Amino acid sequence: MQNDVSKVFSEQEANILDVVWVLWRSKIIILVFSFLGVLAAAGYIFSERTLYEAKVFVLPPTQNGIADLNYGRTRESELIPFSVKDVYDVFLRNLQAESLRRDFFTRYYLPSLSDSERKAPLDSLYSEFSQSLVVSGDAKASPDGYSLTLRGEDPAVISDWVHLYIQSAEDTARKEVIKNASREAEVRARNLNQQIVALRERGQRSREDLVIQLQEALKIAQSIGLENPPILSGGLGGEVSADMGGQLTYMRGSRALRAEIENLQRRQSDDPFIPGLRALQVKYSLFNSFEVAPENVSVYRQDGPIEIPDTPVRVKIGLILAIGLLLGGVLGVIVALGRWLYEMSRK
Repeated sequence: MQNDVSKVFSEQEANILDVVWVLWRSKIIILVFSFLGVLAAAGYIFSERTLYEAKVFVLPPTQNGIADLNYGRTRESELIPFSVKDVYDVFLRNLQAESLRRDFFTRYYLPSLSDSERKAPLDSLYSEFSQSLVVSGDAKASPDGYSLTLRGEDPAVISDWVHLYIQSAEDTARKEVIKNASREAEVRARNLNQQIVALRERGQRSREDLVIQLQEALKIAQSIGLENPPILSGGLGGEVSADMGGQLTYMRGSRALRAEIENLQRRQSDDPFIPGLRALQVKYSLFNSFEVAPENVSVYRQDGPIEIPDTPVRVKIGLILAIGLLLGGVLGVIVALGRWLYEMSRK
């Protein structure tokens, strides 16, 4: 058993030594392929287009920038105020949206290509554009900061495109938050109007019920010949005067009852007599007239100007050459081992 194990290890050691010997014998081949790999990498570097990079940094808006959205929005009004994060999240979602990217690709990128370039498959063109446009977090500048980077051959064009892209995301986000705020205000106004209508109907029914009660009390007062309320002295008079409602309403006298009935029947509006109605009307007027000017709403802040780049993006020459050297060396090793295996099979 021990002899078998020793034999296996000896064979493995012999195989490794054979491989090392083959690679050493084929070092010229490996060096040639490595050199060719470096040449290919150098050719790639020199054939690579000169690219420029335009970048813009964005931050959350200020509280003042979203103040108009929160007009009338308090916890008492059952509408939670918008926070800076709420508005900024809408902007970031639109900034990273695939729909905006594809729309920009169709409206700006495709028309900028030459006729020969547009003959390439649309998917490959979109993939190239998508790789050149990067939205990423910028935690170094701010935990909530983001950056938009665009690479291209024309510095002025990509600088203008960055501005247009940010502006498109801003316009879409602003419309969305204003629409949400307006919709919530509209729903709140409709609910308040329903409450106002219900209170007015209740007030009208209460007035009609009161007229009927007073008419019955008037009949009683007329039947007993009570035209004016009785004059009572002492504590009993105070108690009776304080309780001239309900069953004792007739004690007000027919003259007072008749005047009150006529007044109630001639009343044009019950609004001043309905408790809580005026407060609801004020709230309804506030939400019903809710309107936000888009120019008064900020969904982000731009951190610094969008400058036209004057220096091309540096190509990672060392890394590319190292990759070429590595791939060439690996290919040389494969060729050397393949050659050796072929020779062994011939024997």
